Amino acid sequence: MMAASQLRPLRQRVQIGFQDPYRSLNPRRTVAQAMVEGPMNYGLGHAEAMQRARDLLALVRMDASAMDRYPHQFSGGQRQRICIARALMMEPELLVADEAVSALDVSVQAQVLQLFEEIRSRLNLAMLFITHDLRVASQVCDHLAVMSKGEVVEYGPAHRVFGDPQHAYTRALFAAAPGRDFAFGTA
Repeated sequence: MMAASQLRPLRQRVQIGFQDPYRSLNPRRTVAQAMVEGPMNYGLGHAEAMQRARDLLALVRMDASAMDRYPHQFSGGQRQRICIARALMMEPELLVADEAVSALDVSVQAQVLQLFEEIRSRLNLAMLFITHDLRVASQVCDHLAVMSKGEVVEYGPAHRVFGDPQHAYTRALFAAAPGRDFAFGTA
């Protein structure tokens, strides 16, 4: 277990986007309050934090007027984009997306996945994308780690793991996937 003093510098470098956009935002705080809290706790001034929030909302295709609104005033997809912008406020080196699209309907999933790809490319950001959905993994992952019972049983370039799985569990997982005739990178 790490001490709080050891965790503090990591909090700036690693941020997370959670599965449930409905529970990821405090309903009593405006979007602006939610977004500026982290950077201001690390010494960023209010005006600069507000400008960064506006810029990041634009990056995730949200209007700056969203800053004065509360979470209940947004759809699930909009909330997830706000959560992504909030995670980017700390200018992380790594963004962990933990089942970040599983609570969204399929059409909104596609939009958010495209947004993740644009952000990753534009900001040169490393992403750890956690998902149980093989179709999602085939679209967004450069490398794939397959886990069974808390252990990584297979790891490699996604095209290799999808095209020629080496571990028996990976092969069984792919064989059990619904609609398993999907092609890597085109799901």
